[in-house]
Amino acid sequence: MSEYKVVEIFESINGEGMKAGELAVFVRLAFCNLRCSYCDTMWACMPDAPFKIMTEEEIAEIIFRSGINNVTLTGGEPLNQPDIDILLKKLIEKENINIEIETNGSIDVAPYRISDRITFTLDYKLPGSKMEEHMELKNFEYISPSDTVKFVISDQDDLEKSYEILEKYNLPNRCNCIYSPVFGQIEPVEIVENMKQKNLNKVRFQLQLHKFIWDPEKRGV
Repeated sequence: MSEYKVVEIFESINGEGMKAGELAVFVRLAFCNLRCSYCDTMWACMPDAPFKIMTEEEIAEIIFRSGINNVTLTGGEPLNQPDIDILLKKLIEKENINIEIETNGSIDVAPYRISDRITFTLDYKLPGSKMEEHMELKNFEYISPSDTVKFVISDQDDLEKSYEILEKYNLPNRCNCIYSPVFGQIEPVEIVENMKQKNLNKVRFQLQLHKFIWDPEKRGV
């Protein structure tokens, strides 16, 4: 069996993404290879992050026992974990389980496309994140209609760069696309107005629901 560094496992609703508002079991894995300026889970990304070593069997048991069909692997950066493919194969043994992998866009996702019940919410880190140079652009070559590219927007410069990427890779016609504001840094109306100006008919604006339901700093939600 393999071992994984698990920061927390909890049941909640998806606060964002294409399954926003739906129940999910979240598996938050430790550590991240990026340090985004606006990261809201930095505590889980650091070398001294608290974690529990768990096997794929232990993780799967908790998920299967919950009775919830949606699973979100998040972090940190879940694809940093060795043997993450083994965990994925274990989870898809159960026929009604659907897995979303929230990944930061810096890692090739191709090796983990092992089932049509695994989808990716792939960040494109814009200039405001200070991490744009780390993006793995070849992910855009084989992105699928069930995947999502998410742009977390800090300011007007980020809006302009996101539009450039949407157009360059024809993303709105190839996958789901989401605009989400950096909480507290840009007014949502600025993003919506920009979407109107550019006729972004196939881009979805989204707020992080969990930050309105619970305290924005609360963990395990």
